[in-house]
Amino acid sequence: MELERYRVFKDKVVTNVSRVIVGKDREIELLIVAFLSGGHMLLEDVPGMGKTMLIKAFAKTLNLQFKRIQFTPDLLPSDITGINFYNQKTGEFQFREGPLFANIVLADEINRATPRTQSALLEAMEEKQVTVDGETRKLPRPFMVLATQNPVESFGTFPLPEAQLDRFFMRMGLGYPTKEEEKDIIRLNTGNPLEAIGPVVERGELDSIFAHLAAVSIHPDVMDYLVDIVSETRDREEYQLGVSPRGAIALYKACQAYAALNGRDYILPEDIKYLAPYVLNHRIIARGAANLAKALALIEDTVAAVAVPLENMQEQP
Repeated sequence: MELERYRVFKDKVVTNVSRVIVGKDREIELLIVAFLSGGHMLLEDVPGMGKTMLIKAFAKTLNLQFKRIQFTPDLLPSDITGINFYNQKTGEFQFREGPLFANIVLADEINRATPRTQSALLEAMEEKQVTVDGETRKLPRPFMVLATQNPVESFGTFPLPEAQLDRFFMRMGLGYPTKEEEKDIIRLNTGNPLEAIGPVVERGELDSIFAHLAAVSIHPDVMDYLVDIVSETRDREEYQLGVSPRGAIALYKACQAYAALNGRDYILPEDIKYLAPYVLNHRIIARGAANLAKALALIEDTVAAVAVPLENMQEQP
């Protein structure tokens, strides 16, 4: 496993996207982790924080096909999956692809669509395919849905059900910039900052990186640590609903990608501790109302309560 390739890949992507999105290197790295893990990302923050700009810059950096869907209450499932229409010239029905047929799909304000339309994403996100009129069609690879939602506005919105939330690999916010970062953002946005960046990754490079991630190993003690954290969410009184096995799998895959990006072919307990809040916060139901910040804090407290294995984390039995 050529670990240096992963380091170089991360540095190139973070550096390029940072030319547009200032002061968010951690968030960009988490986005890379979700992408390499084959997962989807939910960006939850107030308007104007740069969510859409981040997604566009990420797609452009990786030189992948990008499409944007503006979710509204009148959006239909066929508007995103595609439809069969009758072509009068040929006298046959033809399939017109919807915007889901892309590598990076921005689902903007996803919670403004009705549950019926939201559910049209379930098959695409889980199985990387869509079924229209009984015929199943594979989506392009790689395929990633990056959805945004505004957590403070409830009028005219339809909260994502647990089944939909669980399809997202991670949920995170961007947060407000510092004073110096905000000055840099203002300077950058006097024009169109996206015009200043171009692709930095070749498609062949992506294929090779995806192919070797499974080689990242985990010590049995570290695997126990990961599972203990997941189990703790099912046992503590603060939780009404704990993390599902799908969440445990997602955390493991995230740690594999994160370890590789940081030059290791094995997972450390620190990887699990760092990634657990982002991978698990939307997969729980806390007792009482819990926004993103409270859910993150609850997962962090849970992780802190689990004993950490300390020795020989690289060695395999």
